[in-house]
Amino acid sequence: MYFQHSADIWRDFPALVPGVLYAGGITSDVSTGPAVDRFAAIAKSRLAAGPESELPEIQAWRRAFAAMGLKPTQYRCAPESLLRRFRKEGSLPRLHPLVDLCNAISIAFAIPVAALDAAQIGWPLEVRYAAGDEDYLTFGGDIEHPAAGEVIFADQAGQAHARRWTNRQSGRSAVRGTTTNVLIVAEALHESAAADVTELMAAVTGELTAFWAAPSPAAVLTAAAPRFAC
Repeated sequence: MYFQHSADIWRDFPALVPGVLYAGGITSDVSTGPAVDRFAAIAKSRLAAGPESELPEIQAWRRAFAAMGLKPTQYRCAPESLLRRFRKEGSLPRLHPLVDLCNAISIAFAIPVAALDAAQIGWPLEVRYAAGDEDYLTFGGDIEHPAAGEVIFADQAGQAHARRWTNRQSGRSAVRGTTTNVLIVAEALHESAAADVTELMAAVTGELTAFWAAPSPAAVLTAAAPRFAC
């Protein structure tokens, strides 16, 4: 089992900095509330200085979406959508202790953090341009087929686990009550991404260790070393 970005993605987005780890022993019977609140407070402090659209992390993703031919205000990266909701409502919905934690860390850093149920992936998993024949399962149970050229998280079985790169995850590999093993991926494109992704992955590792068990060592991938073995 492994995760990687395709050579085409590295070529077209050379500023990319992905952080990845694999964790087991996940359960839904823990309360991550205090940690969620702590990271939410960081996000609130950052938003006090200006809207999420002005954050350098979000601006970098907006430029990437524009480069992919997407209108940045129509299709937003996950942390921008989360921050927008958080700014308007003052909190995020509670879904699963791990998802809640990843969402809170995502808005604190303004960096996409995807948590995927490893058992639902037909390994290997690669971020690549779609061929056009992949299946994407929505949270509502519908099947979509990403257009050729769209950036997706694709497995060997032809399943898309995310659409428009960091815009929307799939219901197929969403973390749920039966999830035990997860792949967690953070991706950034802004100037200080290398330092920020390293700090973010350290935060994820610390919280996983505190609430469940120590995950595998996190890795920050590069074009020269693009593969993470799970």
